[in-house]
Amino acid sequence: MSLFRLFSRSFFVLVTLLGFVWAAPAKVPWAEGEQLSYSISWGIISAGSAIMNAHPIPGDKMEFLSVARNNGAFKTIYPVADTIYTRVQNQGLLPEIFNKSLREGSFFSRSIIRFDRIGKKAWLADTVFKDVEHKKIKSHADTSVTIKGWEHCIVSAFYLVRGMDLKTGKDTYFAAVSGKKRYSLRVIIHDKEIIKTDLGTFRCIKVEPVLQGDGIFKTSGRLFIWISDDERRLPILMKTEITIGSVKAELINFHQGPKK
Repeated sequence: MSLFRLFSRSFFVLVTLLGFVWAAPAKVPWAEGEQLSYSISWGIISAGSAIMNAHPIPGDKMEFLSVARNNGAFKTIYPVADTIYTRVQNQGLLPEIFNKSLREGSFFSRSIIRFDRIGKKAWLADTVFKDVEHKKIKSHADTSVTIKGWEHCIVSAFYLVRGMDLKTGKDTYFAAVSGKKRYSLRVIIHDKEIIKTDLGTFRCIKVEPVLQGDGIFKTSGRLFIWISDDERRLPILMKTEITIGSVKAELINFHQGPKK
């Protein structure tokens, strides 16, 4: 596997993990909207950028949108343009639909997960295209997964964790659906640390998602997320190891509340 393929996988993992709440929507910092901007780097090299937006919509629901792009030499040699959209119910942040579009080099795909809570099924459709215009289909697969009713997608799981009462040594577990499987996810709560960034200095809670087996968070190394230990619960920094070095996502700008 090429370095750029490894980079793109870790790039996607970092962006989707910006998003881990079993709290009332009025108590979470993104209830009225949120915009997060990140710089992505590979070692000391600037590799790209990412944004994550949360937006309330009618019907007591939220929309989450994540967009990732690489830049410079990475974009010339191996372009990455990933977009993820999720719509969730405010109560429990249970997802209704998860839509992922990936462009990584010559690879183009679209994946959709629709959650049927009443029928206890998650319906998945995965399409791989032959060209950038998405006119010719290379492969397509439809499948379903039996769920118990409280499963999350990787984005709703991210916001879920951000809103939890994170205490050192008190790990949390929940189920998620990704690809063609239902997974059990463990989130380890590590010690608190001081993180210094260009945006400022933050007291953070260090968390680590660990999948029980292969699946959605599988990378070549461990993944850590530093969440601000205050009412904003900002994902300040994320870092994952790859075969050569590590990929890091650092928060460079944010806004919480209605759009200005």
